[in-house]
Amino acid sequence: MTGKTWAYEDFVEGASFDLGTKQVSAAEIIEFASEFDAQPMHLDEAAGKASILGGLSASGWHTCAMFMRMLCDAFLLDSTCQGAPGVDQVKWKKPVLAGDTLRGSLVVMARRLSKSKPQLGFVTMRSELVNQRGESVFELENSVMFLTRDVAGPFP
Repeated sequence: MTGKTWAYEDFVEGASFDLGTKQVSAAEIIEFASEFDAQPMHLDEAAGKASILGGLSASGWHTCAMFMRMLCDAFLLDSTCQGAPGVDQVKWKKPVLAGDTLRGSLVVMARRLSKSKPQLGFVTMRSELVNQRGESVFELENSVMFLTRDVAGPFP
C-alpha cells in the first residue's frame, strides 16, 4: 500500500462524494482574470452587469480551477491518483458571480482496470458545482487514474 487513504478499490459505482463549499470573492475573480482571462466581465463589476452574465463573474476556467482545488482538498491529495487522461465534458451552466457560495459533489459512474497496467484503474466521475440557490453552475465528466491498493511502491 502506498500510504494513501483512497485507492482504486475505494471508488465503487454509484458512490458519491461531498467536495465541500467555496465562497467566491470579487478580489479572486479579478486576480484570476487579470492573469488568465482578461475579459471585461471578469475584471469589472460594471462591465459584468452590462453583459449577459449580470455581474462580475468568474471565468469558466476559474470555475474549473476552483473545482479542482475542492476535489484536491476533499480526497485527491490523500489518494493514489496518477492524473487524468483528459476531460470528456465540461459545462458552464450559469455564471458564477462574486459573493456566490459553491458546493461540490461527484458520483462514480464506472471503473475499470487497465489492460496493459493492471495496477492502474480508471474511475469515471461526474462532478457538479451548485450555487447557494441550488442552481447547477458547472458539470464535468472525466476519468481519473488511480493505483490499486496492493501496489507496494512507486508506479513504474
